[in-house]
Amino acid sequence: MALALALPPLKFKPHCSSTTTTSSSSSINNRPAVILPGLGNNTGDYKKLELTLQDYGVPTVVAKVSRIDWLRNAAGLVDPNYWRGTLHPMPVLDWYLKSVDDAVQEAKELSNGGTLSLIGHSAGGWLARVYMEEYGLSHISLLLTLGTPHLPPPKGVSGIIDQTRGLLYYVEQHCKKPVYTPDLKYVCIAGRYIQGARIFSDSNLDVDSVVGIDDDQPISHVAVVKTKTDPTPVSTTFRARFVGQGYKQVCGQADVWGDGVVPEVSAHLEGALNISLDGVYHSPVGSDDESRPWYGSPAVVEQWVHHLLN
Repeated sequence: MALALALPPLKFKPHCSSTTTTSSSSSINNRPAVILPGLGNNTGDYKKLELTLQDYGVPTVVAKVSRIDWLRNAAGLVDPNYWRGTLHPMPVLDWYLKSVDDAVQEAKELSNGGTLSLIGHSAGGWLARVYMEEYGLSHISLLLTLGTPHLPPPKGVSGIIDQTRGLLYYVEQHCKKPVYTPDLKYVCIAGRYIQGARIFSDSNLDVDSVVGIDDDQPISHVAVVKTKTDPTPVSTTFRARFVGQGYKQVCGQADVWGDGVVPEVSAHLEGALNISLDGVYHSPVGSDDESRPWYGSPAVVEQWVHHLLN
């Protein structure tokens, strides 16, 4: 018979030393922020995050992107580099970079001559690096990424197909290396929502997805652990293995932690301030602030918003 063990609640704790600014009312003249949507997301997905940041006194603009806009990427199919796995961001993603620049220009009008913060969710994080390379970064003082797959998948690993068709290799080779400095800060935030599993594993334990429970904490979670005394497969084991195969396509390894889409190890960058948050899901789509919070849920924003505050 399967045995379920409830582990102590996981709290949102950054895996780095940092301080948190708790009061929004005391924040004045904060840098405006521009949110760069992730692949498949649209502007409306970030409306609640936009309002949350404004409550902290951060003027916020979301780049205008619709779901149908992403179909423009199909133009890359006619580029031989797509099939060779050596695709370049331009001209395939010119439409996205133009949308980001429009949002940046709008935010600059709110900055009173000051600098801006870029917040890139998922693919929006590495696209922010492309934007900074192509459009300049003199007006940018912070790049904060949320669940961004920064690193290209390893080459030569069986069963792995580069889903970006070379775009992340381009970013790695042509974009400036991140260096956390007072003038330009790089902050990369990863979520630890579920641990993946290999399709074939000798492990006696399988980790289920994080689920919410009632508690006096703002958000708390437990991990459910099952023994394999019952030979009958269970759906939670299948889910961990399914998620693990997604992780493997990104980082080459299935049995790692991640936010359900992007592995933790891929969401960090050498040279940046790297932070991991427990219990955080990848996307606003399918998220729930109580049982499945994502990076933009209010209780999670509280853990990283201080990087935006002057």
